[in-house]
Amino acid sequence: MKLKAPALLFTCLFPWACQAAEFHVDRYVVTFPQNDRVEYQGAYASAFPDGLPVGVGSGLQFVRKEGSDLIFATVTDRGPNADSPKAGKKDSKIFANPKFTPLLMTIRVGDGKAQATDAHALHDDRGPVSGLPLPEGLIGATNEIALDDTLQQLPSDKRGLDTEGITPDGKGGYWLCDEYGPFIVNIDAQGKILKQYGPQAEQGEQGVAGGLPNIIKWRQANRGFEGITRMPDGRIIAAVQSTLDIDGKSKNSALFTRLVSIDPASGKTAMYGYPIDVEVYKKAKDAKIGDIVALDDNRLLLIEQGGDKNKEMRNLVYVVDLSQASDLSDFDKEKAPEFDDAEQLKARGIKLAGKKELVDLRKLGWQQEKAEGMTIIDNQTIAVINDNDFGLQAVLDNPEGSATKADDYEVDGKGHLTLNGKEAAAKIALRPLDEPESLNELWVVTLPESLK
Repeated sequence: MKLKAPALLFTCLFPWACQAAEFHVDRYVVTFPQNDRVEYQGAYASAFPDGLPVGVGSGLQFVRKEGSDLIFATVTDRGPNADSPKAGKKDSKIFANPKFTPLLMTIRVGDGKAQATDAHALHDDRGPVSGLPLPEGLIGATNEIALDDTLQQLPSDKRGLDTEGITPDGKGGYWLCDEYGPFIVNIDAQGKILKQYGPQAEQGEQGVAGGLPNIIKWRQANRGFEGITRMPDGRIIAAVQSTLDIDGKSKNSALFTRLVSIDPASGKTAMYGYPIDVEVYKKAKDAKIGDIVALDDNRLLLIEQGGDKNKEMRNLVYVVDLSQASDLSDFDKEKAPEFDDAEQLKARGIKLAGKKELVDLRKLGWQQEKAEGMTIIDNQTIAVINDNDFGLQAVLDNPEGSATKADDYEVDGKGHLTLNGKEAAAKIALRPLDEPESLNELWVVTLPESLK
């Protein structure tokens, strides 16, 4: 379904410097002509009589044109889940359908519609994988407690994936990235897992997959790889969503997040620092990468987003230049650069990537919280998409006294909320998201100038 574009009003003190009005946006809401839905028969099924919407949009890759139609590949994340209170010091998540398997799908844009079809479940030789967290103790585990919708603890899964990005592998399949490990995963066109990379386990550690720098195990929970792209020379680059939290000490002050490169042919890796807009956030950890896409062997487009100091969302696309950026691997052995301020980085000879703003999506009317998928259609056209979180949210029912926020409570993993150590009557219920948050919006954006 194509959305009618509202009039865009721009004020410019210097017309020669104002190009915002030259952007053209075609807006679509993704629909599912094959009636794909996520089955949900849990405790709150009456609120979802048709099940849950499929939450595509965690990644987006332009594949080809068929006549005037645009064909994209997309992936879901780990499935319908919602925030819940902590379990002691550990985070917890409610999984509405614990059997959900992350999906590879196709989106066709044409005739005023954006339609998602041809769902393929991600799988390996043992069958479909899940979206459940990794077992505690494995390198890359988030140590989250997975709960069902009655707050009973669920088992973890060594084969769990939380997919967040997609790029072609040049052989008819795709590379995906994941937030758990964080992992880089090669799949074929049917969603079968062919290869998986993760942080290389060191002595005394156990991991699911190796081949990537060990330091990325310090990604914040739910802030692993959020974007991935294949460079023209064959290297794969994956973006860590937010600042690393090395030894639990660096997430609030690091000046950059990491772009991790691997050459699948040789296994050679490198890491570069993308400088976040530190000054606009309350804390450095509030900055999030949405996706990345290669322009050439040295440049890529990158979405940076997050709530600023005034809690206003920002969603900006930057052109990022890696040509002069230092390989952080060369410096990690001495001290992780996340602990350095700007002067210390300079003194050590560490250069971060260059960046230049391309487009502020908010100024074009973007209202979704996040833009999680981005791809290049041609030299003057990009597409972006949001993830609608499967149209699901958690709400606190029957709160006690002044404890009116979910964070006031804890979960015991046995079906109860507790307040001050005692079982509470309050409940965490699942409810539908309202529009527009419940929608998957896909934008096709024509730029005022060529990307070349």
